[in-house]
Amino acid sequence: MELMTTTMDPGPQLMPPGVTSINELKTQKRASRTLSKAVSLHLEGKLESAARLLSKAIEAGEHDPGLYSALGHIHFEMREYEAAGMAYAQLVELEPLHRTAHFNLGVCHGHTKNWKAAAEAFHNAIEADGTRSEALLGLGVALIHSGRPAEAMEPLDKYLSLVPENEQALFAKAVILQQTGRHAEAVENYRRVLARNPRCEEALSNLVALFLEKKDPASVRRYAAMLAELQPESAVATEALATLAFADGDYTAAARYCRNLADAVPDRFENWFNLGVACHKMGNHQKAAQAYEQAAKLKPDSAQVYLNLGVAHQELSDLPSARTAYERSLEIDPKQPDVLWNLALVLEQQGERTWAEKLYSRIPPEAPEWCDASFRLGYLQLLRADYVASAAAFQSCLTKRPDWPEAYLNAGIAYARAGNTEEAKRCFQEALMLHPASSDAVRGLAALALDQQNFDEAYEHHQRLIELGEKSPELFYNAGLICQKRGLATDAILYYQLALNEDPEFAEALLNLGHALMATGQEEEARSYWRKAIRQKPELAQMYFEPPGA
Repeated sequence: MELMTTTMDPGPQLMPPGVTSINELKTQKRASRTLSKAVSLHLEGKLESAARLLSKAIEAGEHDPGLYSALGHIHFEMREYEAAGMAYAQLVELEPLHRTAHFNLGVCHGHTKNWKAAAEAFHNAIEADGTRSEALLGLGVALIHSGRPAEAMEPLDKYLSLVPENEQALFAKAVILQQTGRHAEAVENYRRVLARNPRCEEALSNLVALFLEKKDPASVRRYAAMLAELQPESAVATEALATLAFADGDYTAAARYCRNLADAVPDRFENWFNLGVACHKMGNHQKAAQAYEQAAKLKPDSAQVYLNLGVAHQELSDLPSARTAYERSLEIDPKQPDVLWNLALVLEQQGERTWAEKLYSRIPPEAPEWCDASFRLGYLQLLRADYVASAAAFQSCLTKRPDWPEAYLNAGIAYARAGNTEEAKRCFQEALMLHPASSDAVRGLAALALDQQNFDEAYEHHQRLIELGEKSPELFYNAGLICQKRGLATDAILYYQLALNEDPEFAEALLNLGHALMATGQEEEARSYWRKAIRQKPELAQMYFEPPGA
């Protein structure tokens, strides 16, 4: 939030008329000669010489108030605000009720941003001269800068009762109203400022900030456009327009504004980070990575920028760079669930499954990624044949997401391979209830039925798979095999032929089709299929004399 301070500038043309005049000081005998010379030097524009003359006189023991007042005035003209403040502070010690010294001291403190001391000085100025209205304004501004806006309202209201349309006072009051959440009144006062001075950039900047806070995009756009027209390179206007572009999903515009900000202020972390986000949203991962890298140079302890950089590299399939970025992010903050998740995925792709499992297991249950991490953990455990642990991991997923058919399917597979047929069957059935058209769930139940020699149930499941549109040669082969086991040779012949339609070189189907044909008395045809089977796969010769098996 900006505060105007221009009208507090008591340069030579604005120095309050109550400052003790150099001409008045001529009447004082001890300082008359010194002041006369100082005036002459001042009139000749020799300000430094005049200041040295007055300083030497004071050091020599001439402690006349007029000398300190003149010295403060000259230092102020030379914009040496600390030196001017020291002169006025000494004047206050010498003459505590001096009519203008406290006010001028407050102005000097304002220029050096010592707002607490400025507020005290303006308060003392009011005590010393109650008619000095400018001190009320100075006190109000100093209290605002000191973080005491509630206290600032009283002196500002008193000043505005005397000077109702003063731009500086209206602006300061608007700032207080904004800081204290009285937004409607703040807007009214800012608009009064703009009515008097349409080119007041500070008022426009604060209106932009106010309406951003209130989430009023139309007003933000209006005042940001006005500010940009006055000052095309205004960071406040550009940032506001970038914010609106992000909110609108116009990432091309957002990237343009962020690029302008980064070019204007290249050493500001937020400019590069936001440019990276905009490019990332556009799908330009290369430029996003470049922007994030610049941001990381400016703020190397930002875990977030390394996370985003890792994601950009991952999108570019640059897994080594993605891994490096994620590992750096974890060095900064080892407990980031999203980084643990992304790094584990990269490690999986790089074949480092053991390390990936460890990362998945570190993701806490309250993290949004926990369910997915438990699923991946279960999958990796399934791959390395740790079926009991795998089933437990999938069951953990289901405690939080009981409507997850894929978790039931994989749990069913893990239970089946662990020998827990009942749990496997339950999981496949749950998956089928959630997704009645799940061929994977039906296939799991069919496999269990075959393992248990339950050929009637296995046949039903294979029929269901066929109804669901499955046409794999293996499916038809198994259906034919089940029919042979049930003594349905004619049906078996049909399914073996369907399997061979899908894969004419399916040697096992050729062999078993021969057995089925032989069972129905079609000996010559059976022999032709046996010959084809043996040609395709000579090792099947040993099965020629055996009945078909599962």
